[in-house]
Amino acid sequence: MSHKEKLVTQRIAWQAVLAFLGIILTSIILALSVPEVTTVEQPAVGGTYIEGILGYSEAINPILAPLLVQANAVDQDLSALVFNGLTSFDETGRISPCLALEWEVSEDGTVYEFRLRQDVTWHDGAPFTSSDVAFTVQAMQDPNYQGAPALGELWRNVTVELPDDYTVRFTLDEPFPSFLYYTTIGLLPAHLLSDVPAGELPQHEFSTEHPVGTGMFMVESVLPDQVVLVANPDFWGRDPFLDQVEFWFFGDWESLMASYERGEIQGFHPPNQDQLSLVMQVPTLQLYSAQLAGYGLVYLNLDREEAPFFQNKEVRQALLYGLDRQSLIDTTLDGQGLIAHSPISSMSWAYDPSVRQYSYDPERAIGLLDASGWVDTDGDLIRDQDGVPLAFTLLASEDPAQTAMAQAMAGQWRAIGVDATARPVGGGLVPNYIRPRHFDAVLIEVVLTADPDPYPWWHSTQTGSHGLNFAGFASEEADVLMEEIRSSMDPQRRLELLHAFQQLFAEEVPSLLIYYPIYTYAVDTQVKQVQLSPLLHASDRFRNIADWYVETEESVVPEENELDKIGE
Repeated sequence: MSHKEKLVTQRIAWQAVLAFLGIILTSIILALSVPEVTTVEQPAVGGTYIEGILGYSEAINPILAPLLVQANAVDQDLSALVFNGLTSFDETGRISPCLALEWEVSEDGTVYEFRLRQDVTWHDGAPFTSSDVAFTVQAMQDPNYQGAPALGELWRNVTVELPDDYTVRFTLDEPFPSFLYYTTIGLLPAHLLSDVPAGELPQHEFSTEHPVGTGMFMVESVLPDQVVLVANPDFWGRDPFLDQVEFWFFGDWESLMASYERGEIQGFHPPNQDQLSLVMQVPTLQLYSAQLAGYGLVYLNLDREEAPFFQNKEVRQALLYGLDRQSLIDTTLDGQGLIAHSPISSMSWAYDPSVRQYSYDPERAIGLLDASGWVDTDGDLIRDQDGVPLAFTLLASEDPAQTAMAQAMAGQWRAIGVDATARPVGGGLVPNYIRPRHFDAVLIEVVLTADPDPYPWWHSTQTGSHGLNFAGFASEEADVLMEEIRSSMDPQRRLELLHAFQQLFAEEVPSLLIYYPIYTYAVDTQVKQVQLSPLLHASDRFRNIADWYVETEESVVPEENELDKIGE
């Protein structure tokens, strides 16, 4: 090889080395400049949630099972997902827009005008208009309406006008501030049902097989033991992650739990304390708890001749002071309750946090009984007056927790000289004993609605056979308050009246408030983002179902390079 050739070869070799070094240096620079990445799991659209329910569907129709009355709980759950009302209510019971964007109320409180959304379609694609609202109301006004009689009676006093396709005007006979709560009732499609008589709706195929609503989910199939819902692709609101929600129906708890153990269902509500205790031991279940609207109380029959002591306010107060309600909740409800101080739910916007509270104070109870003349005159440890012993029968259902609570109450009252005999009663406690007022005292759990109006429960006119004032409470002062609550259109004034009623109730103690119930929801850990806020109805557990998910996808999230951080 010549000298010139050697020089050329050396030059090429050095160029190769420099090129190689350049590649290495470039790689190092690129490596340092590329940001670090983190892979995270995020919710993905798709998947099915399957819930097990004790009970069966009868008619998936919102005017037959509205949340404002007691009705088939399964149908209420389904209707809540399939149908929408003009309005809805939040966890405090305040009214919010739904299919109505806004509304105006006349100064005298008798005219309500609603402006509807114009982007809503029924599940079959037909447009939603004011005609659907008018048809729904007319179905409830019909003399053959098969829903709650009180709803039919209310709507028959309302006139409906349709200024245009997206405006509805209601005119009431007299002011009724609670009217807005009744606009939360789900609406029906006129184009499918206008030829169906109201009396036939419960058996009509619309209610039993092919419901059509405007809600987030629509009905795909209805079988005797299950209902399948699928996400509404044209939903006017926020789309859910879940593609499908199924409800599987069971006749007994053992079958439901066996289905969960086989991996067939993912969520359910343990109906009593024994079952809740068992569920708490299952590691794959996440338990969610929230206060439920309502209260457990002891109705005192204020008209009972055999129990004249109940007509004495001091005796009633003493009975409440003589109960260790926290102990009752802890020992018989496994802590699943909150001490109740008002006949209005403590989570309601109308609740008065300053309402008088009765702590456990047996010495004060004894003092009140002594001062009212109920003392033990014959040494049998039971108080008496004019030959009448302070003794009564306390009825309760045969539910183990309710029976245990009634027995514990009797034991606590005996310590202050009151002879209460706890008596469990089988089926028919309400129709056979409570409604006809065949009781001295009775322990029962009452379910409330979002409307805080106390009139149906405590006004003196509601003591008849169809009223709900089972205690027979009659107070002119309370009646005046409740009547003005029903007529005042000033929100602040109405709140003041509601607070005044609660204070009066606490002073009079027409019945003994014991606890606010807790609702527990058991959901498999594979279902994410379930949340429970206070529940005005058990169906409100689906309030944030749009956030629930079972499917995930990986997402790459870049992070800032450490060198960049140093250079800043």
